Amino acid sequence: MELNSIKDAFDRVTKKQKLSSSKSQEMIEQIEEEIEQALSRIQSGQDSASPSDHKLILDELKAKLKEIAPLKQLEGTQKELNIALSKYPKLLEKSFNPDISKAYRNVDFDTHTVNQIIASHFYREGRFDLGDCFVAESNELDAATNKSPFLEMFQILEAMKSRNLNPALSWAANNHEKLKQNGSDIELKLHRLQFVEILQNSGRDEALKYARAYLAPFAAKHMAEVQKLMACLLWAGKLESSPYAELLSSIHWDNLAEEVTRQFCNFIGQSYESPLSVTIAAGVQGLPTLLKLMNVMTGKKQEWQNMKQLPVPVDLDREFQFHSIFVCPVSRDQVSEDNPPMLLSCGHVLCKQSITKLSKNNNTRPFKCPYCPSEVEPGQCRQLYF
Repeated sequence: MELNSIKDAFDRVTKKQKLSSSKSQEMIEQIEEEIEQALSRIQSGQDSASPSDHKLILDELKAKLKEIAPLKQLEGTQKELNIALSKYPKLLEKSFNPDISKAYRNVDFDTHTVNQIIASHFYREGRFDLGDCFVAESNELDAATNKSPFLEMFQILEAMKSRNLNPALSWAANNHEKLKQNGSDIELKLHRLQFVEILQNSGRDEALKYARAYLAPFAAKHMAEVQKLMACLLWAGKLESSPYAELLSSIHWDNLAEEVTRQFCNFIGQSYESPLSVTIAAGVQGLPTLLKLMNVMTGKKQEWQNMKQLPVPVDLDREFQFHSIFVCPVSRDQVSEDNPPMLLSCGHVLCKQSITKLSKNNNTRPFKCPYCPSEVEPGQCRQLYF
């Protein structure tokens, strides 16, 4: 939907409003100044002045106010503001069709699934009170099972915003094996940030003590990274002017928070993006096309509600493009009820038959994921909805 014209109209209204307000303030200050001068003249000659003198001063004040003509001066700017204000709602009505009922098709949704998606969205966004209220009113008590893991994730992310890595480090330590299976080095990145924080705030000795306790176990596989951090000890107190100043960048915190969120959602079988947010965003992007189609079909007195396929394409950005049919990247076969898609512990998806072949039909025999270094046990794979 084209919003530039609406933004331009809004900017014009804002500009006219500021101009009108400024002009009004100017008039008020000018009137106030004339009144104060008149009062000052009256008060200065109060003992010797006669009523006729006071009347003369007031007559002069009246003449000056008439000369200023505040209402006449404000009339122009107020008129321009009124014109801009009258045009803006008309443009909104033209650009936004309030009746979208004919632009969508009624579908029998699974209410239980929809309620779970909504509750999960509230918990994911940290709106736990709202989520609890929705669960209670919809009587979807099992939807509250998502609250506890999302509450833990939210607490970790909130602590990271305050530069407190302790909750994230505890979570990473408790999930060390899962992170290792996924090929994630998030635990090292957390310890790296903590090391830099200690070096900056507590000095070289505390940082060295922390490195010996928590960075040493990563030396075998990440020697270059550990050596780089050890070199930072030479720049204690002046790391911002060292060759390693980029370690202080806030981008590391932002990237790590995103990675924590991705891994956390992966562990609890949830997507990184909220399904509700993605659905609404895709709907907003596709709605203008559907509204135009509605108008065209209505003009031709045709009904599209019963069509199996839309007569026009609905262009969506790449993040909203999903394959409705999953094809296994190993066997190249389409999934079916007998050969459903299976989610591996590393987050990749294969069909059930491919997993059976890779594991030699042994449910306890681990196999290497074809797309990442992770070792996967068939028994840990979870069937996706089909």
